[in-house]
Amino acid sequence: MKKTILTGLRPTGNLHLGHLFGAGQNYIKLQDDYNFYLEIADVQALTDNFNNPEKVRKNVTEITIDLLSIGLDPEKVNFFIQSKIPEIAELTVFYSNLVTVARLERNPTVKTEIAQKKELFGNDGESITYGFLGYPVSQAADITAFDGEVVPVGEDQLPLLEQCREIVRKFNSIYGETLKEPKAILSETKRVKGLDGNEKMGKSLGNAIFLNDNDETIKKKVMSAITDPAKIKKDDKANPDICMVYYYHKLVNKKENNEKICTECKKGARGCVQCKKELIEAMNEFLNPIRQKRKYYEDHPEIVKEILDNGTKKAKQRAEEQLKKVKKSMKIDY
Repeated sequence: MKKTILTGLRPTGNLHLGHLFGAGQNYIKLQDDYNFYLEIADVQALTDNFNNPEKVRKNVTEITIDLLSIGLDPEKVNFFIQSKIPEIAELTVFYSNLVTVARLERNPTVKTEIAQKKELFGNDGESITYGFLGYPVSQAADITAFDGEVVPVGEDQLPLLEQCREIVRKFNSIYGETLKEPKAILSETKRVKGLDGNEKMGKSLGNAIFLNDNDETIKKKVMSAITDPAKIKKDDKANPDICMVYYYHKLVNKKENNEKICTECKKGARGCVQCKKELIEAMNEFLNPIRQKRKYYEDHPEIVKEILDNGTKKAKQRAEEQLKKVKKSMKIDY
């Protein structure tokens, strides 16, 4: 039997190139070899967006279309909506007794996000909600609700997975062997940099190229990308390794083109405007197949709904079975 894999994405906006290269392409490889559950984590999205539910609801469909457009197959992947699986919420309550507040606050991923919130809101953490602090517990419930054995993650998410493994060990030590400890599958692709050179491409950072960006948007974004600051004139020699335009050429352009671009850049035989225009063309060529699939699903919302309904139905059946096991071990299967 195939092992079960569980991953999730929060519906807070459309996917960008960072999602595609950092996670999406990995999902495409994994979908053939695993019993794949892909969670549209709307409840988790509300930990940051509890006051903007319309945004979360809209993006449930948007992010599903993005995932289908990059090549995920609904015959191989069970797409499901987190809020429609109440068993996850029930498991979250049970697991909340197995982890201390101090441990949650020490989680490196949570600490980083709390620091960002404090900087953003300019207070001592008064904006941190119980739901936000406890979202690693919810993630443990996500994974174990489907007996998840493997979880594809980036290195920055490893502390969250370790938190899940701790909860599983604690549960099994108290109630008997019931849950499986999930293992990580690390993405082979490093985090994609933003147009501004930031180490992270992000929705909130304003430095992302989204999979649904049109030609005009791509043009504006690429023309604003950071190049080698030492290159002032067209014929100045430059260092392509510190140029974000060349960085993106390596992501979306053909290898033989990139070798030529690199050589000409170092010799001062090409200007930045020319290089950006060529990147715009290569980027649009790269994104066009995704755009075509996206338009199909946008024109057929009933197909997207059916995919989510079918995947959620299968996921709920699996979660119901798992919850019965958990309650039996906890002696509350009245």
